[in-house]
Amino acid sequence: MKILLLGGTGDMGRRAAKDLVLAQDVDLVTIAGRTSAKAESLAREVGPKAKAAAVDVNAHGPLIELMREHDVVAGAVGPYYLYEVPLARAAIAAGVPYVSLCDDYDGAQGVLELDTQAKERGVTVLTGAGWTPGLTNVLVRKAAEQLDSAREAHVAWAASASDSSGYAVLFHMLHILTGDVPSYRGGRWITVRAGTGDVVVDFGGRLGKVKVYHVGHPEPVTLPRFLPELEEVTLRGGLSEGYLNALGKLMARAGLTRTHKRRERLVKLLSGSMALLKRLGALDEPVSGLHVEVRGVRKGRPATVRYRGTGAMADLTALPLAVATLMVGRGQVQGSGVLAPESPGALDPDVFLQELADRGVVIEPPQIEEG
Repeated sequence: MKILLLGGTGDMGRRAAKDLVLAQDVDLVTIAGRTSAKAESLAREVGPKAKAAAVDVNAHGPLIELMREHDVVAGAVGPYYLYEVPLARAAIAAGVPYVSLCDDYDGAQGVLELDTQAKERGVTVLTGAGWTPGLTNVLVRKAAEQLDSAREAHVAWAASASDSSGYAVLFHMLHILTGDVPSYRGGRWITVRAGTGDVVVDFGGRLGKVKVYHVGHPEPVTLPRFLPELEEVTLRGGLSEGYLNALGKLMARAGLTRTHKRRERLVKLLSGSMALLKRLGALDEPVSGLHVEVRGVRKGRPATVRYRGTGAMADLTALPLAVATLMVGRGQVQGSGVLAPESPGALDPDVFLQELADRGVVIEPPQIEEG
């Protein structure tokens, strides 16, 4: 199997590359980055199965040609509100399966519109196969399978700001706290104000209790589409350093994050001070987490199934991408078109979760409450 890893020199791409080369059926991982120096350095570190490529993801023609030299493309290029749709279009044109980490709601909305094109070309596009979305979506499906009927899915994530150093994470955080974001209530899509609806969620482990808010993420976009029995889907997230949540909301309310150009200016301004900001109130060992709660009916009675787990952000995010890419490359994902991790015929929850457990990503046993 030959894999093209776009964004391979970033935080998540590096972790995914190191995992992908360990698979016996992988012959080559092409680590693609903006500069050849970083890609070549990582390829030497990763080992003989890896090679480097300097790639301009905005150069559509050359990108398609490079994709055609591989069996599957893994996308770790953010921000996804800019890159998810163009990269998926390129993969469809190349006729090569594409798996991504897309964690921006508008990136997910846009790529779903390519479903007909992907089906016509017989190409599988698996969007949002990381931590959140990704692992969270699979756990929602797994929880729903333990109920006779599932009615509500409430997803939450939390992270320490010091758990990642990539610029894409900064762009993402500024984007998801901006304006009105999608949610799902009463069997229809609605919008809610980003940064509102705060609740405290216990993520367990070293992360513990964190205040989380409505933020813009793909789960409310895809879960009702592929699990249509759900009548309500919410997504909340937040940083364990609460003052950074307040700072992000303040900048969004001031209009400083309204456009990508404004975010670019802000990221440049913040990048120099983020090292200091991250140390203020940061955990000794950075940790991130997820919490999934699905409510419905079991044995004729109201019931709730909960999953939660914690770990390093790179492991929680990049290892699901690696596993999903391998499953697509091995033909374990059925059907063409644009899919999400929870889609019927996409990622088998038991296989996916076992592969992650084998890599040290452990989800706590489910808590099931009846009545």
